[in-house]
Amino acid sequence: MDLELSGKTAVVTGGSKGIGLATVRALLAEGMRVVTGSRTVTPALAETAAVPVTVDLATPEGPVELVERALAELGGIDVVVNNVGIGDTEDINKGLLHNLLDLPDKAWEHTFDLHFYSALRVSRAALPSLVERHGTIVNVSSTGARLAGSGPFDYNAAKAALNALTKVIAEQFGAEGVRAITVSPGPVATGVWTDPDGPIAQLAKQNGVEHQAFADQLLSDFGTTTGRITTPEEVARLIAFAASPNNITGAEYLIDGGIVKNV
Repeated sequence: MDLELSGKTAVVTGGSKGIGLATVRALLAEGMRVVTGSRTVTPALAETAAVPVTVDLATPEGPVELVERALAELGGIDVVVNNVGIGDTEDINKGLLHNLLDLPDKAWEHTFDLHFYSALRVSRAALPSLVERHGTIVNVSSTGARLAGSGPFDYNAAKAALNALTKVIAEQFGAEGVRAITVSPGPVATGVWTDPDGPIAQLAKQNGVEHQAFADQLLSDFGTTTGRITTPEEVARLIAFAASPNNITGAEYLIDGGIVKNV
């Protein structure tokens, strides 16, 4: 199916690995020109035709720099994919190992800078071009936003705020031709789950359980209907569809294997 994205431009945050890298590849395959921002340029990203920008998106200046460089490279922006997230293993594990009394303000601030404010700042900087070109913002959230009481709770709260940001953008800029959509994955086969030093592996070690056995048990505990984890490529295909010309805005698409069961 032709998604009618060929010749259009995109900015993808966090495109060096995982969902972001899969999204970069999917959009390039659709004929788009892509600029991506991340703290590092991985060999896998360097092998693509995307233009990498090395930038810290958790800072106030980083998102503005990314958009300015993207505009210089692309001439205008049709699609923004706010995907950057997780950060270091220690960051995400703080919200898994501590409770509300133990987690300090600095941890909350870092989590929101990375998972919420980066998307807000990139979107705000790109909106003039998106309005001009009737563009689309896709915010990559998480099923954790719907399961906010579970860990990592600071991450889940930030993603819930991101879901609300999608609604705000859709409402405020819909009349000007801008659409905003949320894509919410559940567990995805990225480094978070698969790296031997990643968050799941660290938790397995602390519980004295083998990594894969611990990951399988978590997936079962989540109540995944399909019985398997989602791949980054599956999420990327959904993002590409959301970015394609259509009349969908303000909506959330779950890709979680059936974890979220409420209507």
